[in-house]
Amino acid sequence: MTESPAPRTRAELIADTALALLAERGMRGLTHRAVDEAAGLPQGSTSNHARTRLALLEAAVRRLAEREAQVLDVAEMPDPRGGPDALAAGLALAVHRSLTGNRDLLLARYELSLEATRRPELRTFFDTTGRRFRDPLTTLLRAAGSPDPARHVLSLVAWTDGLMYSCVAGSFHTSVPSLEEVRAGLRELLGGMLGG
Repeated sequence: MTESPAPRTRAELIADTALALLAERGMRGLTHRAVDEAAGLPQGSTSNHARTRLALLEAAVRRLAEREAQVLDVAEMPDPRGGPDALAAGLALAVHRSLTGNRDLLLARYELSLEATRRPELRTFFDTTGRRFRDPLTTLLRAAGSPDPARHVLSLVAWTDGLMYSCVAGSFHTSVPSLEEVRAGLRELLGGMLGG
């Protein structure tokens, strides 16, 4: 018997609605009142949960990290000792899922990352949350034999972020690559890094 997903808490509903509004309307469209209306909550509910705009943005960043972590469960990652091909297969799955089933999360992330460049207090929070992804990647690359995992993580993140941005908001927005095309690009990149 399959368990049904747990119902969302009010905090999750508010944060999910904030993310949806960011993707749909951009930063200017994100207000406490707009979240209440879009979530079907009584007026003042969002303000009661997140008193300030910064608190609302931090709730959105936290929820974004939780939802992006669900795009690819760590248990799905192959053993990195399998070399560049194994690592490319797992990472390609995450990137392709982001492009094909989680486009709104990517748009919300871009909105939040741009806002973080203007708000130092959000930047600190955004960067801390982002380490939840960078640190495991560093561990994976080290296990795969990278001679310089920190530098290689930067290259890997830049490549994947660049691909996702180009296919969601950039000049390639009308042509999402197939899973095999993403895997091939990652194989080339990781092969150069790891010598495979």
